[in-house]
Amino acid sequence: MISSLEPERPTAPPTYPATRTVDQVDDYHGNLVADPFRWLEDDTSAETKGWVEAQNRVTFAYLDRIPSRDLMRARLTELVNYPRYSAPVVKKQWHLFTKNDGLQNQAVYYIQEGAAGTPVVLIDPNSLSADGTTRVAGLTFNKAGTRIAYMLSQAGSDWQQIRVIDVATRENLPDVVDWVKVSGIAWHGDGFFYSRYPEPVNTDAAFSSVNEDHQVFYHALGTPQSSDRLVYRDSANPQRFHTVGTTESERYAVLSVSDRGQGKDGNALHVLDLTVPNGAFSPLWTTFDDQMDVLDNVDDQLLVITNRHAPNQRVVRIDPAAPDEANWITVIAERTEPVSGMSTAGGRLFATYLKDVTTRAYVHALDGTVEREITLPGFGTAGGFDGEHDATSVYYSFTSFTAPITVYRYDIVSGRSTQLREVTLPFDPDRFETRQVFVTSKDGTKVPAFIVARKGLVLDGANPTMLYAYGGFNVSLPPNFSAMRVAFLEQGGVYVQANLRGGNEYGEAWHQAGMKEKKQNVFDDFVAVAEWLFEHGYTCSDKLAIAGGSNGGLLVGAIMTQRPTLAKVALPAVGVMDMLRFHKFTIGWNWIADYGSSDDVEGFDYLFAYSPLHNLKDGTAYPATLITTADHDDRVVPAHSFKFAARLQQAHDGPNPVLIRIETQSGHGSSSLTKQIAEMADEYAFIFENLGVTPEWR
Repeated sequence: MISSLEPERPTAPPTYPATRTVDQVDDYHGNLVADPFRWLEDDTSAETKGWVEAQNRVTFAYLDRIPSRDLMRARLTELVNYPRYSAPVVKKQWHLFTKNDGLQNQAVYYIQEGAAGTPVVLIDPNSLSADGTTRVAGLTFNKAGTRIAYMLSQAGSDWQQIRVIDVATRENLPDVVDWVKVSGIAWHGDGFFYSRYPEPVNTDAAFSSVNEDHQVFYHALGTPQSSDRLVYRDSANPQRFHTVGTTESERYAVLSVSDRGQGKDGNALHVLDLTVPNGAFSPLWTTFDDQMDVLDNVDDQLLVITNRHAPNQRVVRIDPAAPDEANWITVIAERTEPVSGMSTAGGRLFATYLKDVTTRAYVHALDGTVEREITLPGFGTAGGFDGEHDATSVYYSFTSFTAPITVYRYDIVSGRSTQLREVTLPFDPDRFETRQVFVTSKDGTKVPAFIVARKGLVLDGANPTMLYAYGGFNVSLPPNFSAMRVAFLEQGGVYVQANLRGGNEYGEAWHQAGMKEKKQNVFDDFVAVAEWLFEHGYTCSDKLAIAGGSNGGLLVGAIMTQRPTLAKVALPAVGVMDMLRFHKFTIGWNWIADYGSSDDVEGFDYLFAYSPLHNLKDGTAYPATLITTADHDDRVVPAHSFKFAARLQQAHDGPNPVLIRIETQSGHGSSSLTKQIAEMADEYAFIFENLGVTPEWR
């Protein structure tokens, strides 16, 4: 039973810290635009740090006085306290998986010999930092299965460090590789390819400095990083990404080059035959307008998944010796549904597709022949299906809004799936149900949305509702499970997840319909879903909270400025709020492919038209707003949220609180479970307080 003495409830809007303004005006193609909070972009200055401390004092003083806050944190802690497993990765005799006992800040990596072996700890990230904010960002076995190279991220940063561990002894080797970002780990022999940036001159400013000159190196085990061999560099195009992968047999190394800073959404490919002494990369595909990804090689040819002449993607076979498009052979043709995953294992191709945003899975022979559809546990989201060439089975995970992530073993010969282990929850998910609806947007487009609520929900137009969406970067929002979401649902809350244009729910055409000058479609889709909820009795403006993170934070910021009365509460998280300067920080230039750029006349016009920072209007009553960001976010730098919060507090005229919560030792998302619980408790408490809902604790 949860109980607590209730604090005194907030009774008046907070008094916000004074924020200094400067006379900064920029000329965009003859348009003069003021930027009075430019100084907040310097997140290492003493003045900015003082501003952050002052804002947090106001925010946490407000949150401390919400009666349900501590009780909410306690309930969230109860809800997530159950064991959670990943699907195993199999290499030779080894099975590697992660497990979180329940309340561990980071999942622990275990390894065992064979499917029935005894698991032992391989890597425990919780032991690597006092506050539990060091995480493993990725790992890869070498071909023999004797070594694993793994990447560590500190305090939520996108900067990573590569280390190497001996699988049999579980001891770290002396190898350490720093300043890694936007990189894979591609083993070849006794070393691996990786990608990095030059070490910043001022490492204290590494989180906000522009990242340019992305290079590929080869690291030989047992040597210092200073001896690593430079494999590829293009100093003439410093804003390109360069990454290398190797096929399972390690016959080919594949260099992928993207030019997103120039607005290109595809990538070029170059191939190196590693069996040829002193070989060099040769072009496989040289333009940047189409997406190309090598899955593996079949003998001397490459299996490539591409959206070239196939917006929903297809698989083709390309001969590196004759890569002209006229010679491509289609292996798996484009379907009416978009591809969500494609992998090879056991001499097969495993393909997953999105059918109205839920997974369908198929097994193909390597020539593309369909062998069977995999029967999944229900309508939800499935992924995995990876394995070696000689695998006889693969593992996959399945989840839905009401089913936790559960791991299954799929037998390739029989086609049967077997659940690997039972998942025991500290609550009953069967109390809730999911409905999918299709909403007509402003231009007539049908937009899907999932609605999750307690069974028997009364449609009286007054249910507290959270509307969440993303709408960009070819990212889909399929069904997913969240134990923390139950804390909202069990209080009578309705969770709505909208699948807006800009994502990949219906392929590249759906993505392009929400890009650049068409970004307004994304906002119109979101508004249409909200209004559908009003019309069908789910909720009303006074009971609606809108939420989104990153590109979804931009979405919430744009909706706040375009329709300030649509929702009572707004939760923009780590949002891209300054659409005129986003490309000036870290790898923000990478987003030009989706957003366009203010450096172009046309780009300025449509970006300025919806940029959240530039469309706040003085004297407007905005929703109760809790902006969230973090000091180590080096993807969407906190300056976006800082400037938006300062301008919002300046423009806002109304009783609703408009606050910013700035996390420490965290990045683009919570860096530990402890921080995630604390932030979610604050968000839910803020929602309920401002929707006029008093949680009932049982």
